[in-house]
Amino acid sequence: MPIAYYPTFLRYHAPGTVDFNFFHFWRHMMTTGPWPSGSAWFLWVLLALDAIAALLWAAALRVIDALGQLIYTSRDRPMTAFVAFLIFTVIIYLPMRLIFGDSAWLVPGHYPLPIQTSRIFLYAGYFCVGVGVGAVSLKAGELAENGLLAKRWMVWLAFAIASYGAILLMVYTHHNWLADFNSPPLWWHTAYGLAFAMFSAAMTLTVPAVFLRFARSSIWLLDAMRPSAYGIYLLHFIFLIWLQYIVYDPAFPAFIKFAVVFIGTLSMSWALTVLLRKIPVVARTI
Repeated sequence: MPIAYYPTFLRYHAPGTVDFNFFHFWRHMMTTGPWPSGSAWFLWVLLALDAIAALLWAAALRVIDALGQLIYTSRDRPMTAFVAFLIFTVIIYLPMRLIFGDSAWLVPGHYPLPIQTSRIFLYAGYFCVGVGVGAVSLKAGELAENGLLAKRWMVWLAFAIASYGAILLMVYTHHNWLADFNSPPLWWHTAYGLAFAMFSAAMTLTVPAVFLRFARSSIWLLDAMRPSAYGIYLLHFIFLIWLQYIVYDPAFPAFIKFAVVFIGTLSMSWALTVLLRKIPVVARTI
């Protein structure tokens, strides 16, 4: 991440005002902070939740089995399951959203272990639901390839699009119709939180449903990218920020800049991942 964020440091610090040496920048980030984790910030959250799940599996297996059986009973009633999941989402997200807002981050010390405060219970709750789904059967439960969840993928997609439209409406309202931009009223925070909860629940069903529905379809680019997808995710931030830094000043049209950054980021992070995967110990990781 120091490599990725160095151009941002260059952009917002005038020459001669600070030490531009990269190693000075790297040392300051590691010792003083802030130490950003970039797009990979969520990996530590997954690791922590995995550890908790492993402990529960060892100490309270029956609890996980009971959760799995409860979720499994809804496999033939996807709409009922969606409504229950939406209510669950609102309960674990909206109160935290109203208390902490949507931009607060919990960062222990200056270390790269952040988590968005309003979504702590949301992440943990969704993870628990995922454990329950996988505890019984992936082939015969909610994630069955020919199950009702996959067959109704257009329904979940419609819900996701509609709720995202509601989010955009709340953003538009915030920017154009509210008297105090910096302090939106409680009704706005509540409406935005409900729209986001709806979008989260709908997308949680939409993504697996779409992939299940088109599991046997072949798209050459995605099929070729699949073995390197995780590596691309880990490495793309470096090329993304550096390319934006390079094309920032030239007077190119916005679409040209977008194309350069998008194609360059994808191709270079993909190529680097392919090279790194030739190293056996790295290939086992990414």
